[in-house]
Amino acid sequence: MNNTNLPFDKNKKALFWLSAGHFINDIYTGVLNPIMPFIAAKIGLSMAVATIILTVSHIFSSLLQPLFGFFADNIVKRSFIFWGLILSSIFIPLSALSINPFILVLFIIIGSIGSSLFHPQALGFASRFADISDKGKAMAVFVAMGTLGYSTGPVISSAITQFLGMSFMPLMTFLGVIWALLMFSFVPKLSSSVKIVSKIDFKVAFKRILTNKKLNILNIIAMLKTMVMSSCFILLPFLWKNMGYKPFYIGFALFLFIFAGGIGSLISNSLEKRIGAANVFYISMISTLPLTLLFVLTYKNHPVGSLIIFVISGFITLMATPVVMVMAQNVLPEYKSIISGFINGFSWGIVAIVMSMLGFVAEKFGITNVLILVAVIPAVCSVLVKELFIDDSAS
Repeated sequence: MNNTNLPFDKNKKALFWLSAGHFINDIYTGVLNPIMPFIAAKIGLSMAVATIILTVSHIFSSLLQPLFGFFADNIVKRSFIFWGLILSSIFIPLSALSINPFILVLFIIIGSIGSSLFHPQALGFASRFADISDKGKAMAVFVAMGTLGYSTGPVISSAITQFLGMSFMPLMTFLGVIWALLMFSFVPKLSSSVKIVSKIDFKVAFKRILTNKKLNILNIIAMLKTMVMSSCFILLPFLWKNMGYKPFYIGFALFLFIFAGGIGSLISNSLEKRIGAANVFYISMISTLPLTLLFVLTYKNHPVGSLIIFVISGFITLMATPVVMVMAQNVLPEYKSIISGFINGFSWGIVAIVMSMLGFVAEKFGITNVLILVAVIPAVCSVLVKELFIDDSAS
């Protein structure tokens, strides 16, 4: 049985276009990380300031998602998906051409708002089009496609920067605009049966979400995993640039990290069925610490070994992401897009605010020390996982 009145094959096609759109949209969210040290050098920014500017992109692409999710759940139309992708694909590549910090921040904000528009509605639509009997698998594929897109962005932007020059970055715009037009043609409108009969009350919805214990724990888990990934993506390019690595090496390393995370997302549904959701959470949250320690001990003298460790960290860190999303949406299914905005967006925004301060800390105490500190936190907070399943048994 499907969540819409569309035939099963049309639901599958809709999921394909949405998942592929997620892949392409998230290419743009990963574009700036490997080349930001070089943009910063071009316009004269310190690592701390450049880190703040990068976190601005996460703030505007993330913190607004619950709000856009509220509107998406109310209107149940496709417009946010298309316009979000178009804004991201135009303004994120243009930001690489900025000649001063003000233009850089402006373009990043506009492009990031596009991503914030896209995600909650796309996640809500993917959930609605999914087959009820295997919603976890559909969500795993959808999340994995976004993760793989996020991994592809650094490779493309670093390759353009090293082999063509940053002035050619706007070439990336064509892919997003073309795919947005294709989605407009091939992603069907939802049938009237899935439209919300009574409008969602903003205060009631947000109060129910913010006071729900299970959702709060899932949000914390999402934030901690995002912090690990963001610290690697934002800080390590500066570490590698200082070691003399070229843009493409940096971009390729980030690609491998997130690509491995995408594979972890793809197998998460199967892994959950075999070992249980709780064990998926425990492995994902605790294993990051020893892997980070191994990376810090090897990155100077054993670069290949440290890269392998870094890639395994990506696989482990992102493995539980679809499990978190499906569990969260099932808590209050009437607020799918809003909850998607919290798990996939709000968590990123909160982490981005923290990361803006970590840039200054890393500049003073060292990047590797900050990475170790960040890895300790989810390992310690893994004790929260048992609370998710105590609630289940009690209910």
